[in-house]
Amino acid sequence: MTEFYRSLSQQKQNMSKAESLRQAQLKLLKDPNYQHPFYWSPFILIGHWL
Repeated sequence: MTEFYRSLSQQKQNMSKAESLRQAQLKLLKDPNYQHPFYWSPFILIGHWL
């Protein structure tokens, strides 16, 4: 979640909230300590996420 909010606050290349979450999940997948879905799969966007 830290990475998700960091990218939102910096407005990296005008990323949408959905893309920010996707990028944060992919970053966790690349880290051997956090590859298991337990760490990244429970986070979803609810509401207006464009």
